[in-house]
Amino acid sequence: MNAITPNADRDKARNLVNGLSVDVEDWFQVGAFEDVIERDNWAQLDDRVERNTHEVLALFDEAGVSATFFTLGWVAQRHGPLMRAVVDAGHEVASHGWDHQRVFNLGQQGFAEDIAKARSVLEDATGQMVVGYRAPSFSIDHRTPWAFEELAEQGYLYSSSVAPVAHDHYGWADAPRFAFNPLPGSDLVELPVTTAMFGGKRMAAGGGGFFRVLPYAFSRWAIRQVNRDEGRPAMFYFHPWEIDPGQPRVAGAPIKSRLRHYTNLDRMADKLRQLVHDFAWGRVDHIAQREAARLSIEAKETA
Repeated sequence: MNAITPNADRDKARNLVNGLSVDVEDWFQVGAFEDVIERDNWAQLDDRVERNTHEVLALFDEAGVSATFFTLGWVAQRHGPLMRAVVDAGHEVASHGWDHQRVFNLGQQGFAEDIAKARSVLEDATGQMVVGYRAPSFSIDHRTPWAFEELAEQGYLYSSSVAPVAHDHYGWADAPRFAFNPLPGSDLVELPVTTAMFGGKRMAAGGGGFFRVLPYAFSRWAIRQVNRDEGRPAMFYFHPWEIDPGQPRVAGAPIKSRLRHYTNLDRMADKLRQLVHDFAWGRVDHIAQREAARLSIEAKETA
């Protein structure tokens, strides 16, 4: 029995479908530049999100994977045909809010208005219901317990808005690492971005700048740990601008922000190709359905 267990574990990990997601925003809308690029100037800047998102669609088509595109309402309003191209390719379009304002800066009423406005535009653009949400900069945390209430009230089925780590820009360090129901009596599911454990400490391992900057072997190890040792799906994300080394440079941003934003842009596409071939990937709404069912069973077993 012990002789076949390692192979069985590897097969289980290989067949476990992970959540693949894209946060659709342009290079000038990121949190790293929010203090140096005014929102009022966005419309005058070099719009590169359509070209970059089509590159992502081509990469996914090549690998035969489906994903969720968490999209800003601001982008969807200006790129309706792009939204149709995403859903026509079999992917999910979900909400990333209206214009990338952090949840804890909006307040409860402002947040309610933000997610309603974004959802309306996204549904008009795609012709499909929007059931998922990701907060800009993973900004649902201990300061915003009302955010889940608003999402449930407006009929969202899942959120992927929590980074269960300590970070200088975001994070909810003591949040659960894996899917949980944030509201008693509600079916709303929160799917935190992936973390790995090393030396008893949580390490961010769900994509973005960490994926670009660190060696690919780290991400492969982290996802294997989550799949094989924890038996759980990973939640991975990146942005279309991360495969665009030709994007404009923002000279006025802090050096730390520039290093995070521009490092290894020229290597990102190749790393993504390796990632999508090394693991099984799917849409986040499908992962949310499976995790909701698992949580329901667990709740009944412990009742």
